[in-house]
Amino acid sequence: MRARLAQREAALALVALLAGVVAAAIVFSTRGRAHGLPVPVGSYTGLAAAMSPSAVGRRTSCGIELTSETQGVAHPVLPCGTRIYITYDGVTVLTQVVAHRFVVGAQFAFTPALAGRLDLTGVRAITWSYAQSN
Repeated sequence: MRARLAQREAALALVALLAGVVAAAIVFSTRGRAHGLPVPVGSYTGLAAAMSPSAVGRRTSCGIELTSETQGVAHPVLPCGTRIYITYDGVTVLTQVVAHRFVVGAQFAFTPALAGRLDLTGVRAITWSYAQSN
Protein backbone atom coordinates (compact mmCIF):
# COMPACT_ATOMS: atom_id res chain seq x y z
CA MET A 1 0.00 0.00 0.00
CA ARG A 2 2.78 2.36 0.91
CA ALA A 3 4.63 1.63 -2.34
CA ARG A 4 1.52 2.51 -4.35
CA LEU A 5 1.15 5.78 -2.53
CA ALA A 6 4.79 6.62 -3.22
CA GLN A 7 4.30 5.78 -6.92
CA ARG A 8 1.25 8.08 -7.11
CA GLU A 9 3.12 10.90 -5.43
CA ALA A 10 6.04 10.46 -7.82
CA ALA A 11 3.68 10.45 -10.83
CA LEU A 12 1.94 13.62 -9.59
CA ALA A 13 5.28 15.31 -9.02
CA LEU A 14 6.35 14.37 -12.55
CA VAL A 15 3.09 15.79 -14.02
CA ALA A 16 3.57 19.03 -12.04
CA LEU A 17 7.18 19.31 -13.25
CA LEU A 18 6.11 18.70 -16.85
CA ALA A 19 3.37 21.36 -16.58
CA GLY A 20 5.95 23.83 -15.26
CA VAL A 21 8.32 23.12 -18.14
CA VAL A 22 5.52 23.56 -20.70
CA ALA A 23 4.39 26.83 -19.06
CA ALA A 24 7.96 28.16 -19.07
CA ALA A 25 8.38 27.23 -22.75
CA ILE A 26 5.20 29.13 -23.63
CA VAL A 27 6.29 32.21 -21.71
CA PHE A 28 9.76 32.26 -23.25
CA SER A 29 8.50 31.63 -26.80
CA THR A 30 6.22 34.70 -26.66
CA ARG A 31 8.66 36.99 -24.85
CA GLY A 32 9.10 40.28 -26.66
CA ARG A 33 5.78 40.00 -28.55
CA ALA A 34 2.58 41.52 -27.29
CA HIS A 35 -0.21 38.96 -27.14
CA GLY A 36 -2.70 39.23 -29.95
CA LEU A 37 -0.42 41.08 -32.36
CA PRO A 38 0.38 39.40 -35.66
CA VAL A 39 3.76 37.79 -36.13
CA PRO A 40 6.16 39.49 -38.60
CA VAL A 41 6.94 37.22 -41.57
CA GLY A 42 9.92 37.86 -43.82
CA SER A 43 12.07 40.95 -43.92
CA TYR A 44 12.23 43.14 -46.99
CA THR A 45 13.71 46.51 -47.78
CA GLY A 46 12.25 49.20 -49.98
CA LEU A 47 11.98 52.90 -50.52
CA ALA A 48 9.15 54.99 -49.12
CA ALA A 49 7.96 58.55 -49.47
CA ALA A 50 5.13 60.53 -47.94
CA MET A 51 1.91 61.14 -49.87
CA SER A 52 1.02 64.71 -50.59
CA PRO A 53 -1.14 66.32 -47.86
CA SER A 54 -3.63 67.08 -50.66
CA ALA A 55 -4.56 63.36 -50.64
CA VAL A 56 -6.37 63.87 -47.30
CA GLY A 57 -10.11 64.02 -47.80
CA ARG A 58 -10.09 61.83 -50.88
CA ARG A 59 -11.22 58.22 -51.27
CA THR A 60 -8.44 55.77 -52.14
CA SER A 61 -8.49 53.00 -54.73
CA CYS A 62 -9.15 50.63 -51.80
CA GLY A 63 -12.32 52.58 -50.93
CA ILE A 64 -10.92 54.18 -47.78
CA GLU A 65 -11.43 57.88 -47.18
CA LEU A 66 -8.12 59.37 -46.11
CA THR A 67 -8.36 61.55 -43.04
CA SER A 68 -5.64 63.43 -41.21
CA GLU A 69 -5.57 60.44 -38.80
CA THR A 70 -5.29 57.59 -41.36
CA GLN A 71 -2.05 55.67 -40.89
CA GLY A 72 -1.55 53.44 -43.90
CA VAL A 73 0.51 52.85 -47.00
CA ALA A 74 -0.05 52.82 -50.73
CA HIS A 75 1.60 50.11 -52.79
CA PRO A 76 1.10 49.31 -56.48
CA VAL A 77 0.81 45.50 -56.06
CA LEU A 78 0.01 44.45 -52.47
CA PRO A 79 -3.73 43.79 -52.00
CA CYS A 80 -5.91 46.27 -50.12
CA GLY A 81 -5.99 45.54 -46.40
CA THR A 82 -2.69 43.64 -46.36
CA ARG A 83 -1.27 44.19 -42.90
CA ILE A 84 2.44 44.89 -42.72
CA TYR A 85 5.03 46.02 -40.23
CA ILE A 86 7.08 49.03 -41.29
CA THR A 87 10.40 49.84 -39.61
CA TYR A 88 12.09 53.18 -40.12
CA ASP A 89 14.80 54.79 -38.01
CA GLY A 90 14.39 52.19 -35.25
CA VAL A 91 10.59 52.57 -34.95
CA THR A 92 8.27 49.73 -35.98
CA VAL A 93 4.55 50.19 -36.64
CA LEU A 94 1.79 47.84 -37.74
CA THR A 95 -0.21 49.29 -40.62
CA GLN A 96 -2.07 48.21 -43.75
CA VAL A 97 -2.33 48.88 -47.47
CA VAL A 98 -4.98 51.57 -47.97
CA ALA A 99 -4.35 52.46 -51.63
CA HIS A 100 -2.78 51.29 -54.87
CA ARG A 101 -0.57 53.82 -56.48
CA PHE A 102 2.68 54.06 -58.29
CA VAL A 103 5.16 56.37 -56.63
CA VAL A 104 8.07 57.54 -58.76
CA GLY A 105 11.30 56.51 -57.03
CA ALA A 106 9.65 54.54 -54.19
CA GLN A 107 7.71 51.31 -53.63
CA PHE A 108 5.56 52.72 -50.81
CA ALA A 109 3.72 55.98 -50.21
CA PHE A 110 2.93 56.69 -46.56
CA THR A 111 -0.17 58.63 -45.59
CA PRO A 112 0.69 62.01 -44.09
CA ALA A 113 -0.24 60.74 -40.60
CA LEU A 114 2.02 57.68 -40.86
CA ALA A 115 4.89 59.72 -42.36
CA GLY A 116 4.52 62.16 -39.46
CA ARG A 117 4.46 59.37 -36.87
CA LEU A 118 7.70 57.96 -38.30
CA ASP A 119 9.20 61.39 -38.98
CA LEU A 120 9.80 60.34 -42.59
CA THR A 121 10.62 63.06 -45.10
CA GLY A 122 11.79 62.67 -48.67
CA VAL A 123 12.47 59.20 -50.09
CA ARG A 124 13.96 56.91 -47.45
CA ALA A 125 14.92 53.24 -47.10
CA ILE A 126 12.56 51.23 -44.89
CA THR A 127 12.25 47.63 -43.80
CA TRP A 128 8.90 45.87 -43.95
CA SER A 129 7.41 42.46 -43.11
CA TYR A 130 4.08 40.80 -43.67
CA ALA A 131 1.94 40.57 -40.53
CA GLN A 132 0.67 37.01 -40.11
CA SER A 133 -2.12 36.45 -37.59
CA ASN A 134 -1.29 34.06 -34.77
